[in-house]
Amino acid sequence: MVFSSIIFLCMFLPVVMAAYFICPARFRNIILLASSLFFYAWGEPIYILIMLFSTVFDYINGLLLERFEIRQKFRAHKAVIIISVVVNIGILCFFKYTDFIITNINELTGSAIGLLQIALPIGISFYTFQTLSYTIDVYRGKVKAQHNILDFATYISMFPQLIAGPIVRYSDVEKEIHNRTTNLTMVVQGTQRFLLGLGKKVLLANQIGAIWTEISSMGELNTSLAWLGALAYTFQIYFDFSGYSDMAVGLGKIMGFKFPENFMYPYQSKSITEFWRRWHITLSSWFREYLYIPLGGNRKGLPRQIFNLFIVWFLTGLWHGAGWTFITWGLYFFVILLLEKTFLLKLLDKCPVIIQHAYAVLLIVIGWVIFASPDLSTAGTFLKAMFGIGVSAAGGMAGYMWRTHAVLIIVLAIGSTQLPKIFWRLGLKKLFVKAKWRVIALNILCLAVLFCSLAFLVGDTYNPFLYFRF
Repeated sequence: MVFSSIIFLCMFLPVVMAAYFICPARFRNIILLASSLFFYAWGEPIYILIMLFSTVFDYINGLLLERFEIRQKFRAHKAVIIISVVVNIGILCFFKYTDFIITNINELTGSAIGLLQIALPIGISFYTFQTLSYTIDVYRGKVKAQHNILDFATYISMFPQLIAGPIVRYSDVEKEIHNRTTNLTMVVQGTQRFLLGLGKKVLLANQIGAIWTEISSMGELNTSLAWLGALAYTFQIYFDFSGYSDMAVGLGKIMGFKFPENFMYPYQSKSITEFWRRWHITLSSWFREYLYIPLGGNRKGLPRQIFNLFIVWFLTGLWHGAGWTFITWGLYFFVILLLEKTFLLKLLDKCPVIIQHAYAVLLIVIGWVIFASPDLSTAGTFLKAMFGIGVSAAGGMAGYMWRTHAVLIIVLAIGSTQLPKIFWRLGLKKLFVKAKWRVIALNILCLAVLFCSLAFLVGDTYNPFLYFRF
């Protein structure tokens, strides 16, 4: 089950919200846990056992870490965190990378080891990182161990952010798991955030994503079509992913949680360094907190810093998927970030802002082509077409498709910046002096987004879920 589905919007969510607010506050974690397990089991009835195992396993690990620290049994204390990390990463690697490893062994050695054909449990990359952050933070003494297994299971399985993030650390919601409050203002603001995120996913991402699907399946490309396709995917992944994050943050707010923000207008960046401070913020901060800094960060000289960056970006690419395109994508950004850290940022600071933006956007688009391609050969062919290597500049359907979708591209380009938010607020202040009328106008907009989204979902079969690979 996904947020952008009729079943979720018209059946699951209304029933869950009604039950959540009707029941006494002390039972809300039980309602949230039960609905989250049902939500996950809807599409993954077998693999829910893996999530439940991870939950119980790290619940016990948290208690053991607390117990051994109190008794000053430091060897046992360290052994528990090592076991937690090894088992969690082992489960993730088994389900996500086993067939990838076997395929590469077969290609290198000429052997014919059979693939296991293991299905990837949805959201395993997200909830594995959440359980790891919990045990590591308990080990470090940053949070206290959770003694109520139902509360801990609620944290791990919360359906708003279970399958597509943001990655919520236990420290983010530690107090709210035990005691949280919600009011009408939070419900209204959360609903508005959810509906606007739904619109980003259904009305924008899905529409531009259909263009990428069409172009990427074409046998022959010219430069004009290749650029249209690259821009289409660039906008699709942003509005899809940020839309899901908006929906998650909105649902969390309705229920009394304050989930961390995951996007901050990344396409406004003037460098790749800035881009990664704005894109998938919870993942970047997770790798920085639990990998880059423990490896030594930038405290042990430039050679060690380069090595640390390499490890982080190799694993960042691999986290997104079991394929060489993902690894190449991660290392592509490693090289750019390394160049920016050593000298390129200083040169960029001397350039006009428009040049800085153009530089960042160009490299981001190239990166998304690598990311979206099924293999490196396809990525290379597409990139060659983009830069006019061995293909014509235009022709065929290119002119027609650009004319047909020009307005959508412009809307998406503007929509990926803060301009709509700024213009909306300024416009409302000029139209309506009283704040209550501005609130009513925003609610009307959100209702219009909901009705349009439902209409598109009913009438359109194209509604991809991009996070199966994650």
